[in-house]
Amino acid sequence: MLDLELLPILLPAFVAGILVLSTHVVLGRQVLKRGIIFIDLAIAQVAALGAIVSHMDHRLEELPFSHVWMPALFALAGAGFIAWLSKRFADELEAIIGCFYVLSAVAAMLLLSNDPHGAELLKQLMSGQILWVNWSQLVLPGVVSAAILLLVVIRPQVLDGAGFYFLFAIVITLSVELVGVYLVFSTLILPALALNKCHGKGQLVLTYVVGFVGYLAGVILSASYDLPSGAAIVAALAFSAITMRVLLSFNQTNNV
Repeated sequence: MLDLELLPILLPAFVAGILVLSTHVVLGRQVLKRGIIFIDLAIAQVAALGAIVSHMDHRLEELPFSHVWMPALFALAGAGFIAWLSKRFADELEAIIGCFYVLSAVAAMLLLSNDPHGAELLKQLMSGQILWVNWSQLVLPGVVSAAILLLVVIRPQVLDGAGFYFLFAIVITLSVELVGVYLVFSTLILPALALNKCHGKGQLVLTYVVGFVGYLAGVILSASYDLPSGAAIVAALAFSAITMRVLLSFNQTNNV
């Protein structure tokens, strides 16, 4: 059973998940539309690589907010590179992005190979530690998420051009810091994939519902059974997405 004394820990973690979800649903639909599924993993991994470089150089680590702007610089550079690739190697883009992700992951492992705390840092960046998020960490992601959502509402065409890559890099940078690479990928793809075959008016709302249920169930499961938070939420998101997909398929079959 859920211990109510854990609410001070669970509430900021859940709000962090909702902030990530708020922008990732919109961007995840665009990722599926463009057919560049690996871009989220690649940019998230590059942002993580920036965090590792900052950690390795104590001069950088001591600079104010280096844990934010260093991953952001790497993510923006990676997004710019992918935007350049999209114009010149469109037919091979997905394969190249996949290679980009692998190379970034290998670079991270090599940089941390002689660091006594490297394994722990790598695990934190991959799986995240959402249950340890505090309210102060949510201020910047909250402001940026609100600004990006407002921009998308006012100028939805920003998602169709090269500006998509810029927004993507900013969002991914902040999300990796909060929830880790695996959960970033799952939040982008699973809710969007659940509603990918649905084209009704309620598609966007249902996509958010899938993510909301997944995060809520995952956080509760993690706290109740002492499970790794990132893994529990990913599993809950997958279950929520599969359930929604099955229900929609069943409903469409009955309507035929």
